Amino acid sequence: MSKRARDYGLIYGSLPPGPLNAITDVAGVAVGHRTIRGGDIRTGFTAVLPHGGDLFREKVRAGVDVINGFGKSVGLMQLAELGQIETPLLLGNTFSVAAGIEALVGRALAANREIGLSTGTVNSLVLECNDGFLSDIRARRLTVADADAALDAAKSGPVEEGAVGAGTGMSAFGFKGGIGTASRLVQLDGRSFTVGVLVQANFGNAGDLVLPDGRRPVPPAASPAQPPERGSVIIILATDLPLESRQLSRIARRCGAGLARLGAFWGNGSGDIAIAFSTASRIGHFEEADLTPLTALNENRIDLPFRAAAEATQEAVLNAMLAAPETIGRDGNRRPSLADCI
Repeated sequence: MSKRARDYGLIYGSLPPGPLNAITDVAGVAVGHRTIRGGDIRTGFTAVLPHGGDLFREKVRAGVDVINGFGKSVGLMQLAELGQIETPLLLGNTFSVAAGIEALVGRALAANREIGLSTGTVNSLVLECNDGFLSDIRARRLTVADADAALDAAKSGPVEEGAVGAGTGMSAFGFKGGIGTASRLVQLDGRSFTVGVLVQANFGNAGDLVLPDGRRPVPPAASPAQPPERGSVIIILATDLPLESRQLSRIARRCGAGLARLGAFWGNGSGDIAIAFSTASRIGHFEEADLTPLTALNENRIDLPFRAAAEATQEAVLNAMLAAPETIGRDGNRRPSLADCI
């Protein structure tokens, strides 16, 4: 297994990580990848499942924060309005969104004959970053079958990081980017809760990265003339804390603090999106009661999950970069590994 930030003595913040230091420290959450490499192709899908049941019938509370909206994701408008997630989340590249929709809608229709007949439709969630520097994105290589493969591969336990799944062709701060994850534990009312983050890191200009010890590694042969910041980052935050959707949106926003600590400034052409969901309770699609119970965090205690979101995001990005090897992709384009430069 590749080394992670803590193996290099790079520690972010004061809160302790969970046992796996991963989003899957939140019970029930599963992650799967479909990775495609060959010729000029370096791409893939990554799936995140909030629980192992039918998400259309048993939704989870969620919130979203669009830090900078230069992106082509789908499903965010309804998520923001209703505060619910009702399909797994798929991460891919910019031209794979349609294939992701087809896969998620197809699965929901197969499992729920009521959809579109006796009940409403389904809101699929597909998020993207542009992997065109290292992969021939015009080939539109990702298919519905690839999305299904990522969903079928989802499991709990350790999460593979780096140049895998949706992170296969990603870049960050002039280095190879990818998929990374981290978690934090918070203590509230004498109980331990988990905040876990998974990132698709594809953002940041060369020379802007700041490590927690203050070093600013620069990729070899980086040009002193910086191009416009046109990367993106997708952040998925999971927690077992009982939270309202409004609180989840507030916590998602604090993931941006983790990006800023790394040196990001969210450029004009950057698509930076954070989604947060809670597994603490489920919302029944066919609920018949007029009133349903809701336990939520005391707002005066929300600073702890704010801190956890920032710390876990910061570490997850670095884990992605350290796990990703040097990669030569489309037309000989190259991204060095951060692990070879610190």
